[in-house]
Amino acid sequence: MAHVTHEDLDQLLEKALLLDDHGALAKQLVGLAEAYESGDISRAAIFVLAAEEWRQAGQPARALELFQRALEDGGEAGTDPRAGIADTLFELDRPDEAREVISEIAAGERRDPSTMLYVAETLMAYGDLEAAHSWATEGVWLCGGDEDMREALLRTRYRIRVDLGLPEDDLDALLDTEPSKLSNRGGGALG
Repeated sequence: MAHVTHEDLDQLLEKALLLDDHGALAKQLVGLAEAYESGDISRAAIFVLAAEEWRQAGQPARALELFQRALEDGGEAGTDPRAGIADTLFELDRPDEAREVISEIAAGERRDPSTMLYVAETLMAYGDLEAAHSWATEGVWLCGGDEDMREALLRTRYRIRVDLGLPEDDLDALLDTEPSKLSNRGGGALG
């Protein structure tokens, strides 16, 4: 059994980056998750990292398995593992299943900005710009004081808005203003 620290993961990731072997890193991360006993990072988060590495290695089916394991684990994974599941299902040419997963996320109570960004980028990549715009907009309102995430969501939303041919709006102006103006608004609902 293993106690996993951020330093452990950083060392593993650094070594793997030097080798540029995503598959080998994915295998190591899976081994680490399976031996996991405790740590600074959850087993679910390690499974998500491994899933992303399998995707980078061109193995989306393996990635899907690991996103599912992260979801089943139930630990804190940062971004909802279902966002990765949906994106991978699109990649595997299973769009109906992907949209079902996205609907489950939308219907749930757990909404966080990183998940909203992930889903918005997925929908944008697979051509559903209107839904992507809604997800990015909702994510902006959920950011609170997380300036980096707010910036990422605003930039994604801006690209989507331009692609949709929509006129500039008040949220676009927030790209060039102070963060406190954003935190004074409440959240909306996905359409």
